[in-house]
Amino acid sequence: MPIPKYTLAVRHTPMSEAIAPGCDCPDSAEALERQIHQQVEQITAWCQTCQRPFWDFEKELFARLRFLGCLFVSLFLLAQHQRLDLKAWLGAHRLVDAWAPRRLKTVYGTIRYARAYLARRRGRGGFHPLDAVLGLTRDTFSPGVISLATRLTTRLSYKTAEVVLTAFWGWSPSTEALEHLVLGMGRLAPMYMSSAPPFPEEEGEILVIEVDGKAAPMVRATEMLKRRGPRQHGQGCACGCQRHRGRSRRQRRGPKKPRKKWARDKNGRSATLVVMYTLRRGADGLLHGPINKRVWGSFAKRKVMLRWARAEATRRGFHPDTTKRIQVLLDGERCLALGLKKLFPQAQLTLDIRHVEEKLWQAGRAFHAEGSTELAAWVKELRTLLYEQGGPALMQGLRERLEPVPKHGPGTKQKRQGLSELITYAEKRLDLMAYPQRLAEDMPVATGNVEGAVRHVIGQRLDCSGMRWVVGKAEAMLRLRCIEVNGQWDDFFAWCQQHWRAQLQRKKPLLIRTEQAIPLPEAA
Repeated sequence: MPIPKYTLAVRHTPMSEAIAPGCDCPDSAEALERQIHQQVEQITAWCQTCQRPFWDFEKELFARLRFLGCLFVSLFLLAQHQRLDLKAWLGAHRLVDAWAPRRLKTVYGTIRYARAYLARRRGRGGFHPLDAVLGLTRDTFSPGVISLATRLTTRLSYKTAEVVLTAFWGWSPSTEALEHLVLGMGRLAPMYMSSAPPFPEEEGEILVIEVDGKAAPMVRATEMLKRRGPRQHGQGCACGCQRHRGRSRRQRRGPKKPRKKWARDKNGRSATLVVMYTLRRGADGLLHGPINKRVWGSFAKRKVMLRWARAEATRRGFHPDTTKRIQVLLDGERCLALGLKKLFPQAQLTLDIRHVEEKLWQAGRAFHAEGSTELAAWVKELRTLLYEQGGPALMQGLRERLEPVPKHGPGTKQKRQGLSELITYAEKRLDLMAYPQRLAEDMPVATGNVEGAVRHVIGQRLDCSGMRWVVGKAEAMLRLRCIEVNGQWDDFFAWCQQHWRAQLQRKKPLLIRTEQAIPLPEAA
């Protein structure tokens, strides 16, 4: 096999399409070895004689190293192909093609390799034994590309991820391919979370569960019809440029009607997020942690996430009949408290103290001006009662302030209404406001962990400006983002690889990518 000369044609062609010279189905490992040695010598000599500016040198070196990486990958695949014993795969199958070529897009670029194809002796269908051994699916992407590209989309938008990957690799999967990979991998995320590997640190003696939610913007049905309908380019515009095309469209449409204030919603759908961790009491008598913190969320009904919390607590050793202590922190929704109390009958439920403080500030603004020292002093006095004496003392203090407010007169209606609403709110939640006891035991009384997770997991990826999601696609992204934020991505992808290889070795065709949105799980 003649040794092809090194060229930089790859730089002038998209790396997703170009195939490096010498990587097009090589049939000789010796020839590939000679070419690799030749390329290494050429790179070494070129580095010693290159007189270009460092910026040009660095770009050129990166292109040469990518080419060299393609040669090494081709050598690996060819050696695997030559070493594979097909006798173990025969029987119900027969050899149809011993040299079936295929394109594979790796982090270094696109190569073409060959492998044997076996077909069933009876019926239709077949498989490639080499792909089954190596765990290569029908997605035309290498596992490294699938892992890195999908992981990046959990941090960045699809378009930004494509730009970043192109800057580093010289090529990138399309935004459509990235989205389809997310949908495919998102289907496996719940199965992995229910059987995740052991925690790196031993559990503490107190389990803490924090629950909260946040809405992400969803696309409306009318907008979906516009997206899926035929696009009109250049109608009513002679030149066809973007500026005049938009102007002609606005002229045909007429003046845009301003939206009402009440109509400025994002058509959001709420996702429930659960943060679970343990605390361990130290020699100083204080509780230290969080230990083995995990975040998980879903756009499904809240019962689904509560069931997950119950199953995860059991998996951690806190069974329904456990004598260990469980602390549950939540916002003021009574239905959520009732659902958690049913699943965790021995747990201590605590209302997030920050929610009560917000209500205090809201009621105090009816008595004093915003930002005044009188308002701060008014809230501080009631907050001291809450921290030191608990909910009943707060109720008494609020009633004492409500009694002298006259029933008639300017501004009295707002004052009485604000205090009455606060009293009603606190009265229904007195069983969740045992703050002095919790603080004396150094127990958490605020949902800071889940509040931060809501902003970080959902807000920074699913609630960005201009984003509109389909529910099933947002569910897939939320699942993968939780895994990434938990620091479980490498374990998750290794688990996925084992799952995929098991299917491939059972001679089943496997394609990770899918354009079907994920159905939301149903409550049991």
